[in-house]
Amino acid sequence: MQSFNHAKKILGWWTPADAPPETGTRALKAAIFQVDRTVICLNINDQLAVGAAGAITLGDLRPSSQAGAIPVVGYVPALPPENLGDSCFKQAHNLRYAYIAGAMANGITSVEMVAEMGRAGMIGFFGAAGLPLHEVEKAIHHLQSHLHQLPFGFNLIHSPGDLELETAVVDLYLRRGIRRISASAYLDLTLPLVYYRVKGIQRDPRGRVVCPNKIIAKVSRIEVARKFFSPPPLKFLSQLVDRKMITEEDAALAASIPMAEDLTAEADSGGHTDNRPAITLLPTMLALRDELAARYNYEMPLHVGLAGGIATPNSAAAAFAMGAAYVLTGSINQACVESGTSATVCQMLAEASQADVTMAPAADMFEMGVKVQVLKRGTMFPLRAAKLYELYSQYDCYADIPAKQREILERDYFRSSFEEEWQQTRQFFSRRDPRQIILAEENPKHKMALVFRSYLGRSSNWAKSGDPSRKIDYQIWCGPAIGAFNQWVKGSFLEKPENRKIVTVAMNLMLGAAVITRVNWLRHQGLVLPAEVGNFTPMTLAEIDGCLNPKAEMLPASKAV
Repeated sequence: MQSFNHAKKILGWWTPADAPPETGTRALKAAIFQVDRTVICLNINDQLAVGAAGAITLGDLRPSSQAGAIPVVGYVPALPPENLGDSCFKQAHNLRYAYIAGAMANGITSVEMVAEMGRAGMIGFFGAAGLPLHEVEKAIHHLQSHLHQLPFGFNLIHSPGDLELETAVVDLYLRRGIRRISASAYLDLTLPLVYYRVKGIQRDPRGRVVCPNKIIAKVSRIEVARKFFSPPPLKFLSQLVDRKMITEEDAALAASIPMAEDLTAEADSGGHTDNRPAITLLPTMLALRDELAARYNYEMPLHVGLAGGIATPNSAAAAFAMGAAYVLTGSINQACVESGTSATVCQMLAEASQADVTMAPAADMFEMGVKVQVLKRGTMFPLRAAKLYELYSQYDCYADIPAKQREILERDYFRSSFEEEWQQTRQFFSRRDPRQIILAEENPKHKMALVFRSYLGRSSNWAKSGDPSRKIDYQIWCGPAIGAFNQWVKGSFLEKPENRKIVTVAMNLMLGAAVITRVNWLRHQGLVLPAEVGNFTPMTLAEIDGCLNPKAEMLPASKAV
């Protein structure tokens, strides 16, 4: 290891106990990777060394009673992965790790994934969006039967065009005792969401206002975040009182609580996203948290986590360094073996780079022009979806579209005539929302929109089922995080999708974040460290356990430098 002079930056003095100090890059890396232990860096004849057991005296003057003391030039405390993030957030949700597997729609965040996360001391949210109620209830039964008191949650997605569906989902959650939801894609608060939050509100024996139902909001816009960190709107509380859904006392108590105590700042992510840069979004949300916490003087603390781009140990470490209470992953989970999507999609995701994603019109908010981020490599969905929105914007009815373009749509997109496609769409809405059929029969443009939305909606189902005849039309939600993850795991056992287990991925990110944080702490103290010291490559769970085991003395052989 290169020699250097630390004479001007002595932090203290170290007196060895039984074990002598070790020199060399490997010893330093092994000490840093043992994240449950303190790292003591020493200057021995201008060579960097690492001390183990012993005593430290702080200050640059050598203690007169310790003639053999060695100068300490760097010191970092233990930092096991469970110490990352906000301890109050972890306590509130009974978590060991400040790590969330976000809810990917259509059950892509599956019951298996949610169960694995809960058993590992993390939390997953089942991807309920897009599924019929009976499938959501089936997932509730499964998770309640298998996880019991372990943490888990369910997704509630904003449905601006179908408030009855949102109401039905909330009623199901309340009836089945789902006490934790991830509220996503909300443009504004809704009556069902407010009802979920305040239902069951009361004072505990100590006089504190408590809510049994917790919301973790996922937002990217400051104006929406402000509403979640504020008390429930009076207009909605009044409506709930008038409908006798809550009492006047409930409404009065609700004035002292936020809609959500936890909020995920959603940066450049898969699915619904505003493509916000995480490095500017998170500080903005943290400032908003502090502003509203001071204004309303809540009894409970507010927490802000980060999602969008969390795909490597470096990005997780950066999130925690900026003050994130927790991290939330999504895109990288979809390629894991517990994912509720097809093996074909997992392979496509495993081959993607950061540039292989783009924005495309969303099925659920098509007429509003809302977009989602999807994979473009290996599929024509983004181009075809954009064409459908272009045609919808340009023409008032399907018959107005030029004949040549209609031929392309019916041959390549629908693979049937428009009328046949409409009959299939009509059958769907006859079960889901019959009002849409009435509107479509009165308004040709709305009819066209429903048919176009049918293609967009089914494209995600084709991907999930792995329909080989429709591979060119797969809609695969993901952000650039998948490319960053693939680059990081290249050449390791995690390169193959069949080896990507959700807990293995999560623990690699958390342990890696702890290691990288410790390396950065040493560098902030002025130490010039070899680059390989902070090179965290994917580990198996057994190797990770070796780093977290206090009795482990060395790195796994595969990690030696």
